[in-house]
Amino acid sequence: MAAPSQPQQATYDAIVIGAGIQGSFTAYHLAQRRRDTLLLEQFILPHSRGSSHGQSRITRSAYPRAPYARMMPDSFHLWQRLEAEAGTSLYRRTGLVVLGPVGDPELEGCRRSLGTDQVLDATVLARRFPGLRLHAGEVAVWDGTGGVLFADRALRAVQDVFRRHGGTLRDGEKVLRIEPGAVLTVTTTAGVYRAPRLIIAAGAWTGALVAPLGLRLPLQPLRINVCYWREKEPGSPSAGRASPCFMALGLSRAPHGVYGLPALEYPGLVKVCYHHGSPTDPEERDRLPPGTPHPDVALLSSFISSYLPGLEPRPAVVETCLYTNTPDEDFILDRHPKFSNIIIGAGFSGHGFKLAPVVGKLLCELSLGEEPSHSTAPFTITRFPGVLRAAL
Repeated sequence: MAAPSQPQQATYDAIVIGAGIQGSFTAYHLAQRRRDTLLLEQFILPHSRGSSHGQSRITRSAYPRAPYARMMPDSFHLWQRLEAEAGTSLYRRTGLVVLGPVGDPELEGCRRSLGTDQVLDATVLARRFPGLRLHAGEVAVWDGTGGVLFADRALRAVQDVFRRHGGTLRDGEKVLRIEPGAVLTVTTTAGVYRAPRLIIAAGAWTGALVAPLGLRLPLQPLRINVCYWREKEPGSPSAGRASPCFMALGLSRAPHGVYGLPALEYPGLVKVCYHHGSPTDPEERDRLPPGTPHPDVALLSSFISSYLPGLEPRPAVVETCLYTNTPDEDFILDRHPKFSNIIIGAGFSGHGFKLAPVVGKLLCELSLGEEPSHSTAPFTITRFPGVLRAAL
């Protein structure tokens, strides 16, 4: 037998826990600032256990909530900077159609965020995008900036640039213990590391990591079915590659919203998903008993029959992903209320990927004690009552 390897021991300027898209961008920004940074990931990379895997995510300027709409120009700019640094394309502009009932508050918020009045009625929509159908009392808003981010490629790119700037990425190391202090100590399955600042961006595992630090964050991991639907006529521009991304808001039959992306991942298969799922333990996500019902898939089948008649109404492929939701579906971007050198980024609630370059920048700024470049007031931990326990 080989002798057991000695545990790693090292001191860094910063440690980031979680090498998903948010943690990776945080580490990237720290390395850009010449901070010696360790990025820790519990699983061997690449993996599909969290929220950052898969080939595609929607990006857009249209946002019903003003704080995110204000961040998006910065996010687009930072994605373009990463493309230039990595020398690879990370985004395809397809445009985005947001559809819903006339006067729906979220739809109106999206329209206001665009600062234009690009409203499409059923006739105009049918002419421009024959694969999408509106119904009586519904309208569509056009976001010409919308498109597809190539998620797997983007995650690799940000990690590659991080390492090129001197960062250290260690995967297959699960964090066992965090000891607070002016210099924090992080013990993993393979080493002991120290740093004056720690950023936790561990997705669905964040709640378990911060509980021993006296925080009970209201984070709910959800198991999401990621569904792909076959075009009735493969390659038809009415259903596939030439189509825009879309979001459907304010529909009574789909209260959490439906979104879709053109057939880019699998030839002839359009990605259409429900923006919600079932509560899960991230360690048990894929252990579903046979015959478990999927009400969201039935909901999507009905939606497709009604709004996307160019697609078969049964999914051809169903994959899984994780959301980690806060009660209000707004992010957590804040310092630990008791340990100010521990920064937490969590609860991205299924809409964080497109904003990851800005989220990473904000978490970096918070960890360095700088004034954040965007207001973090909507993202405080203390907006949730009772999160800090009286004693550790």
